[in-house]
Amino acid sequence: MIKRPIFPFTALVGQEEMKLALILNVIDPGIGGVLIRGEKGTGKSTVVRSLADILPEIEVVEGCPFSCDPEDLQGLCPHCRERLEQEGQLPRTRRKVRVVELPLSATEDRLVGSLDLEAALTRGERKFEPGLLAAAHRGFLYVDEVNLLPDHLVDTLLDVAAMGVNFVEREGVSFAHAARFVLVGTMNPEEGDLRPQLLDRFGLCVTVEGLKDPRARVLIMERWEEFTRDPERFTERFRPETEALVSRIVAARERIPEVEIPEEMLYAIAKKAITLGVDGHRADLTMARTARAHAAFQGRTRVTEEDLRVAERLALPHRLRRQPFDELA
Repeated sequence: MIKRPIFPFTALVGQEEMKLALILNVIDPGIGGVLIRGEKGTGKSTVVRSLADILPEIEVVEGCPFSCDPEDLQGLCPHCRERLEQEGQLPRTRRKVRVVELPLSATEDRLVGSLDLEAALTRGERKFEPGLLAAAHRGFLYVDEVNLLPDHLVDTLLDVAAMGVNFVEREGVSFAHAARFVLVGTMNPEEGDLRPQLLDRFGLCVTVEGLKDPRARVLIMERWEEFTRDPERFTERFRPETEALVSRIVAARERIPEVEIPEEMLYAIAKKAITLGVDGHRADLTMARTARAHAAFQGRTRVTEEDLRVAERLALPHRLRRQPFDELA
């Protein structure tokens, strides 16, 4: 299989808001993902694919196609539960968090996985071929042009995202496994809107446009030409910055349980949501998690006004009934 070289995340020019939204979701996957909206040719897909360059390692059960967490005994897949009962322990290994891409042309079986009905009905064996949701468990699921995703796949994503479990049933034969992932979507608003139910599932939203600074545009051209000419050498040139960012992300992930949000800031979040007429409570929870992740990323153990401003800027745009919200900040 030919492996496509990944443009280094730290070599990307500009688009700081988009990069920050992705980083915060790496620090706290519970934020709920990112929707990136913008005109074509603004680097949306490049940034998301570059995310794989800065993802930390996680511990998984060795050989498990569902990336089970050996510490989460309640969330083990049927194979790992059976293995644990037979052997008394689970072998462990470490690997990087994955970014799995969902093509618009994917079938439902490719997304959720498929059951071997013949083996089940004739031999009583429950054979399951894992799909993209299994590969994305504990990682990122990326959908380019997410607004063009077929409705039946959107319905499946909504169901799985709500339950955190992928349940597949065919002709009375069923299989279930944990499927918790960070959903990242990119779209060009000129090509159509996103269904409101799916739009609300994205924790954060950023809008990108082409850079207006000629020097930045020239730098983009120079770096892309250098990367195309020799990807390995170019990646090596940015390795120190990449390793520094990964270390900072790992430290933030470890720090985040210690980060406190003062009660007055929780009230500020609630009042902001009420003032803007935001439906439900998902926005409040997302803002709180985003503010905490940003504080951890900045090396703090207490949320500040700066963290709240960042959270509002990233978590509210796609949930507003009216625009803009900056005037009310």
